Amino acid sequence: MVKLGLVTYNLARGWDLGAIVERCEAHGIGAVELRTTHAHGVEIAASPERRASVRRIFADSAIEQVSLGSVCEYHSTDPAEVEANVAETIQFIELARSIGAVGVKVRPNGFHEELGASKETTIEQIGRALRRCGQAAEDTGVSVWLEVHGRGTDHPPYIARIMESADHPNVGVCWNSNRADVLEGSARAYFDLLRPWLMSVHINNLWDETYPYRELFGLLRESGYDGYCLAEIAEESAEPDTFLRYYKALFRELTR
Repeated sequence: MVKLGLVTYNLARGWDLGAIVERCEAHGIGAVELRTTHAHGVEIAASPERRASVRRIFADSAIEQVSLGSVCEYHSTDPAEVEANVAETIQFIELARSIGAVGVKVRPNGFHEELGASKETTIEQIGRALRRCGQAAEDTGVSVWLEVHGRGTDHPPYIARIMESADHPNVGVCWNSNRADVLEGSARAYFDLLRPWLMSVHINNLWDETYPYRELFGLLRESGYDGYCLAEIAEESAEPDTFLRYYKALFRELTR
């Protein structure tokens, strides 16, 4: 069974936790990834009382709070910036543990060849940073999910090399349903490449016929993936309930 969840970027960016739970329950959406900076306010600065409240809200609902969507990234040519992002990731890991989530989404966000950093150097740097994050996540029940993201860095073979460099069981890949996934009309080759590290899946515009969503859902079933396909919708909607109703229906059709 391929299951539907929701990333709160950007469709739900203005919803509080009550609205998120209510709408997800109403439309049969089983899980959420809460994006940082949004109105629901689940942030690393949250007090112990706020964390306990968030954990309780989801425990009392039918919705799993599976992950946190951070914007932590490790490709900068400034070592201090990389160090700050590693430290922030570790804080997100602790936030996830405290509210009962199992993942923290991070990302690469491009190369800096124009600043003299080779692709290979950047790949190794990202991998080393991820290994440190994975080590911090040991014994927490939380994993770090590297989104297939960024200008150039969304090329799946580069993500595979980053994962080989990271080489830690608490670090995996978040498939992001990018056009860069598609080779000769199919996602299979790059899916098979990243499958050993697959921990999460983002989907977006299911009506986009240029992306092989039906094939992707079949590949997920074949692989035995039992996590959620988290809908990451870039736009807000003036009629979110109508949007979610139709989105769920299209998801159901494509996963039949």
